[in-house]
Amino acid sequence: MQKYKSCWLWIILFFSLIFLTFPSHPDSRVEIHSVRYHTHPSYTRVVVDIGKLREYVFSELPSPDRVYVDIYQAKLNPILHGKAFLVENDYLRQIRVAQKTSSTVRVVADLDFKKAYFRVWHLPDPFRIIIDIYPSKLPSIPLPPQPAKSGSSIIRQLGLGIQRIVIDPGHGGKDPGCIGKSGLMEKRIVLDVATCLKKILESKENLEVIMTRESDIFLDPESRTVIANQKQADLFISIHANANRSRKLSGVESFYLNFSQDPSVIEIAARENATSTKNISKMKEIIEKIVQNSKIVESRELAESIQNSLVKSLSQEYSDVRSLGVKGGPFWVLIGGEMPSALVEISHLSHPTEEKRLKSPEYRQRVAQGIYEGLIEYVNSLGKGK
Repeated sequence: MQKYKSCWLWIILFFSLIFLTFPSHPDSRVEIHSVRYHTHPSYTRVVVDIGKLREYVFSELPSPDRVYVDIYQAKLNPILHGKAFLVENDYLRQIRVAQKTSSTVRVVADLDFKKAYFRVWHLPDPFRIIIDIYPSKLPSIPLPPQPAKSGSSIIRQLGLGIQRIVIDPGHGGKDPGCIGKSGLMEKRIVLDVATCLKKILESKENLEVIMTRESDIFLDPESRTVIANQKQADLFISIHANANRSRKLSGVESFYLNFSQDPSVIEIAARENATSTKNISKMKEIIEKIVQNSKIVESRELAESIQNSLVKSLSQEYSDVRSLGVKGGPFWVLIGGEMPSALVEISHLSHPTEEKRLKSPEYRQRVAQGIYEGLIEYVNSLGKGK
């Protein structure tokens, strides 16, 4: 018996030496050691010093009002764990920092949306994320009339308008997109909706409308924003039909370009990106393009206008129309666009009722009408007319 015990002790010692000899995987997280802020007469700037390029997402939450930025593959220096910076001005209360997960750092600005709006952006070399928070009203300074939506959109700050829209019917040619149980193909549905939308816009508005494809031809996802850039489009709308492994899931959802940790968004993006010609070697370039996207705020507002109007339009004629909301996602068809861009999933081909509706020209016309109303709502919100 003693002999066996001795044998086991030698085995344990042997494996312990192995684990000690071979180093563990290096920590790929970047350490954040500095979060600083300064209140200027007209705004407050928060700077998160990171040093290396990292993916990040941001959003706002109500009750209480706050803006957050999640930075991936990052860790906090111990001096910043649970740190709060009290600002205590009229529109911003404090800035908080925390290690949300083992690899995600969250920075939060507690503010009052009735008194302030914000802009999140970044600068390279060294990489740092900036949160600018502006009071809605500046004392003793006469302001011009505000557009319908308050916000930090650079389009609103520069007073820009819309003249040219590029509509992108998804898929086409050898790429049918989603296929319903009856054989209905996404590429045909979205081309018809895009054509209807173009006709509505041209008949009712003084806008130039261009389609990335007007027939059943194949275009890879990344070439579609290239077309929009070449045409110097002011807006880019990509139209798609959705599908899900569960035939019970229905609804309409809209997207703008950003990173996402949502499994459902990742699944949709993977499906829509399936025909991309890019390889893994381009990963760094792709991440940089998404991080450097300066149209996130404008694109989100555009997607929200389209989503709300589309759901409203369909609900006027059809029952049980479900809104799945507006989300950021890494869609190739939106990467590289130099204008506010949105992707609309108009209904689910995998859902029996919605597939039946998508077969109907009346339903597709109603979809086009809803997207049109959302587009015009966004254009009018800029306060510049058309």
